[in-house]
Amino acid sequence: MTDRDLHRSREAALAGGARAPLPRTEIAASWRRVAAAGLDPGSGAEIPPIDGAELERRRAASGLADIVPRLAESLAPVVDAGQLVVVADAEGRVLWRLGSSGVRRLADDLGFVGGSAWTEANVGTNAIGTALVLGTGVHVQGPEHFVESHTRWGCAAAPLVDPWTGRTLGVLDVSGPSRGMHPAELALVQLAAQMTSTEIVARHRAALDRLRARAAPLLAGLSGDALAIDYAGHLAAAIGNRSPERVALPDPLAAGRVWLPTLGHATAEPLDGGWLLRLESGETTDPASSSLVLELDGDPRLVVSGPSGSWSRTLSPRHAEIVLSLLEAGHDGRTAGQLSEDLFDDPRRTVTVRAEMSRLRRLAGSLLLSGPYRLAPGLATEVRGGRAGALPRSSAPVVRRWRAGA
Repeated sequence: MTDRDLHRSREAALAGGARAPLPRTEIAASWRRVAAAGLDPGSGAEIPPIDGAELERRRAASGLADIVPRLAESLAPVVDAGQLVVVADAEGRVLWRLGSSGVRRLADDLGFVGGSAWTEANVGTNAIGTALVLGTGVHVQGPEHFVESHTRWGCAAAPLVDPWTGRTLGVLDVSGPSRGMHPAELALVQLAAQMTSTEIVARHRAALDRLRARAAPLLAGLSGDALAIDYAGHLAAAIGNRSPERVALPDPLAAGRVWLPTLGHATAEPLDGGWLLRLESGETTDPASSSLVLELDGDPRLVVSGPSGSWSRTLSPRHAEIVLSLLEAGHDGRTAGQLSEDLFDDPRRTVTVRAEMSRLRRLAGSLLLSGPYRLAPGLATEVRGGRAGALPRSSAPVVRRWRAGA
């Protein structure tokens, strides 16, 4: 569609026209999410930018500072062409902006400034916020933005992911006046994001190799089951009969006796670059004698308790949405398509759902079943936290239902 066609489609669709031509599937689904959340197309941002001190703190904590110079170098032609290169954190907060003074002034007029929040819940459909929701690259052309003041702006963004830990570190975005944006820029942004992920994994692998070399002589002098793992739980070396490729660790993990959902009790000792886990004799987790609590006050957290101990882990917003959906579903569970509707208001994003479920099952182990996806029978479950403020950056239908008490 041309921008003129998109403007007509947008006006008709947002007015509720039954025969309005629909935008692309992912854009239409985003419009439904933000409209259902009550965002006004004529509104401005509800969340103000953070101050300079908080912005600097977030930059330091993001783990992205040493990546930005290489991204700037790889995307220099985009900057030279008058576009703005932006790196945001995993909450959609703008951390860095690279571009000419002219395009930065245009971005300032939109409120697209350092420390501003570009989530769907705050500013509607946009490449940064929608990429965070979908977990994939997104191009938003002019009138595909939900908020009227953004419709002369174009943007393409892709998540910056650490595949080693499964964490989304942030988002890489290229933006500018819509007339200067080309759909092919999305491919360029995705390539830069993928190269960054590859570099991050290479660093982790090198660190794991160094840990393996240090741990080998230590393990050789032990008896029983013992594991040397990195801080993300990846196995560097092991002795004995139990050697999982990755261990789901509580956070924070401290030295001393610890209970792990799939391994039972262990003693954790710090190593340079990771942990030594001395496993105790075989314990198993019986779901019927365990409990699972989803805490939604503040950062979402999963707390698993069994007869022998308890374990907790901060969840990503996406994993919190999934657990909330499974808790809502009860023993009937959810298919991949139903989960896709609960998360994205779009039943076709099943590939994303299956990938996220695979990551979540590494944490929950035998407590999470498939075919359909569901929590183990007999497992005691609970959601804790106020409904109104639950997962404030989420636009997922399942979260909207929870907030409304439906």
